[in-house]
Parts: sequence; structure tokens; C-alpha cells
Amino acid sequence: MKRIHLIGICGTAMATAALMLKDLGLEVGGSDEHAYPPMSDLLAARGIVPLQGYRDEHITDELDMVVVGNAVSRGNPEVEAVLDRRLRYCSLPELVRETFLRERRPIVVAGTHGKTTTSFMTAWALNASGVDAGFLVGGVSKDLQTSGRVGGGPFVIEGDEYDSAFFDKTAKFLKYLPDIVVVNGIEFDHADIYHDLDELRLAFERLVRLVPRRGRLLLSADDREAAALRAGAFCPVETFGFAAGADWRAERVRYGPQSTSFDVTRQGRPVGSVVLPLLGRFNVRNALGAAAAAVGAGAPAAAVFEALGRFHGVRRRLDVRGVVRGVTVYDDFAHHPTAVCETLQALRQAAGGRIWAVFEPRSATACRRVFQNEFAAALRLADRVVVADVFRSSLPAAERLSEAALVSDLSAGGVEARHVPRVADIVAYVASGARQGDRVVVMSNGGFGGIHERLLTALADTAAAADAP
Repeated sequence: MKRIHLIGICGTAMATAALMLKDLGLEVGGSDEHAYPPMSDLLAARGIVPLQGYRDEHITDELDMVVVGNAVSRGNPEVEAVLDRRLRYCSLPELVRETFLRERRPIVVAGTHGKTTTSFMTAWALNASGVDAGFLVGGVSKDLQTSGRVGGGPFVIEGDEYDSAFFDKTAKFLKYLPDIVVVNGIEFDHADIYHDLDELRLAFERLVRLVPRRGRLLLSADDREAAALRAGAFCPVETFGFAAGADWRAERVRYGPQSTSFDVTRQGRPVGSVVLPLLGRFNVRNALGAAAAAVGAGAPAAAVFEALGRFHGVRRRLDVRGVVRGVTVYDDFAHHPTAVCETLQALRQAAGGRIWAVFEPRSATACRRVFQNEFAAALRLADRVVVADVFRSSLPAAERLSEAALVSDLSAGGVEARHVPRVADIVAYVASGARQGDRVVVMSNGGFGGIHERLLTALADTAAAADAP
């Protein structure tokens, strides 16, 4: 296999995989409907210039393999050309399995929440401890220089439960030949893929059954669904979390304005301490799962804990975008009620002023009414809430999250809440009402109209206007 073409190459995981294939000396190209930065710039810097748009002439007989992104479907001109000409094709998870995982020791980090952060934590801890680990993660780390690395030792892979491709509707993580599996927790999500929690639970049960006897299963002790996976394991199982009896347990947790400190015990015995430069109880749990995985893969515990003290997080995970006139603006990927709740709790635990939550219901699950009440309960942790328009307005009204009902429920609970449809109006409202010490967290799994930079600019303009004679 020498010439590879990726359909949908500008997705984070697709672009990262393309760069890793290039590192292996393969000839790599690809196309995307909209070739956009930052991934298009990263690709171009390595000599991979994405083709604009999808066209059948992009598919040539010289290609050895075509990788089909999971956002691509039948009707795509390049997909149709591949099928018509009977060329070899595969999903990205299949490519990753055969190219990077087959001869390695895969560490698959899975769960409804925290898998991106825990994956990067694990990869960072391994490499900082002298273990030459490869990794492929669907995010951007603040510490590691890339989202993927070939490496020579164990391989950390973010285990997404989403489907693999239009021709393979099974979970991506079932392709990853797991040797060590971390499961942070299981909740219903991806309402466009799974009908209910039972379907989602079955995918995780199948993942557990793939772990060999010599492997290891690491489960959150704080999550009932995750802990229940023990029953299907054929390998050693360890638990992590805050619960009494957890094998890896956080004790004496101290929450500060910029960091979280805690001691770690393993099977009741003290093994070290961590000063994590991140906020939130959920990040403590992420760090415990990462530590258990890294130590299980051969890294010394002391080196792992020291490395976690130098891990500064992941872009779009409670990510400080700027501070203007004493107002801190955060970017957060939260699009599930539990993630919204944990993000706001982390800010509440840290010292500070009022909390503004600017929430865009954008993901397939967030746009639907399935979590109407749960979103209201989670957002009550904020002092002020701004709800943007539901992104998928084409959904039937009976299925779509109701912005009006959400605002009404929050107002009834004593939270100042508004539905503000336009980004420009959201920016103006927040900039005019925010005061020194406030923290504004923007929660969306999309671009949200560039709201973060627009808000920082508006805050600066407001301050300038106030200072003008």
C-alpha cells in the first residue's frame, strides 16, 4: 500500500492520520468539501494539499487505498467512483487498526465523557516517563505538539463509540484490538446513532469482550454502568475514582483557583500525589484513569504523577480564551447535560465571581428534547444563562429541544436566563452585562460563529468606551 486518498481529509482525526501515514513514507492525498484551517494548514506544511470539493476525477486507478470518512455517505461523487471501479476502500478505524495497531499494544480510552483528555493525559504521561508511545486523539493538546504520533511502544487511541462509516455502522472502538481499555463512564448519547441506553451499553459490552486474557480493563468506580462491565471481562480488572474500595483512589482533594491537588492510593496504599494544573473533579478522575493505564503499560508511577503535574489540558475543554477587564472567557466542548454540569461545578469549586453559561444546543443529542429537563438542571449551576438557537432547526418540533421551555425552567429556578438567537446579540448582551471577576463559559461542540474572539473584542471595546472622556 503506497498511494492513499482520504475522503474528508480535513477532519481532525483524518488529517492527523494522514500526517502519520506521511511519516511512514506513504504517498498521501485527499479531498474535503471545505478545506479549512487549522488542519488544512498543517497538511499543507507537510506537502499534503487537500483537493477542494468532492469530484469523481479525484479518484484515479493508481490509488492503492481510499479511506472514507464517517461523515461521508452514498451520493458523494468520490464514493460513487470508488464503488463503480471496485477500488479498495476502508473506514478510518480499519486503516488505523491495520497500519498502527496490529503490531502494537493498543490502549483504548473510551466512555461518554473525558476520553479526549484522558487519552492525551495517558500519552503525555507515557512519553514524559520515557515510554515511546504512539497516539491518535481527536483533539488538540496544549502540551503535545501533535494529535498523533507513530512511536514505537504502546499506542494510545481515543475509543469513540460513534459509528465507523456509511458501510459500517458499528462503533469505531471495536476495530482497535484493545489490550488495555479505560472506561470513564457510560451515559446515553449520540441519539442519531443509538436508540436508547441499551444499544449504547451493548457496544461497550462488545468492547470488553475483545480484551485478551493478558490485557487489562480499567473502569470508573464512580459510574454504575462502567463498573457493571466487570461481569463480562476475561482479563484482570481495576477500578479508579473517588468511591470507597476503588483500586486507584483520589483522597484529600483540594480545589484551587488554578489547579487541583490530590493524593493517590492503590488498593489502599499511598502511591503518590498530584498537583494537576486543571480544574474540576472530573479531571481528577480522568487523571486517575490515565495513571492506571500508563502504569499498566510499564511507566513508573512516580514519573507518571510528576508528568500529570505538567499537563495543561486540551483545547476546548474549559479552555481560557482570554481575560478582558477582569472577565475570563472560557471555551468548552460540553454538549451533554453531565458535561455541562461538571464544567459548571468545576468553576463553582474554584474561587471567582459570577458564572455566565452561554449554551449552543448543537450536537445531535443536544438538539433533541431527550435531555430537556436534564439541561435545565445542569445549567442551574450558573448565575446567568444565555441559550442560543437550536442548531438543527430542521428537526420536527416534537423532537427538538425547546429553547423557550429551557429558559422558563431556569427562570422558575431563580436563574437569570434568556434565549438570544443571534450570535451578535449574544455578544452585545454579555459584554454589556459582565463585570470584573465574572467567568463566561461558552459551551458548544461547533464553531458557534467565532463567538469567543467576538466576545473578547466586545469586552475590550466596552472598556475603551467607558474610559473615553
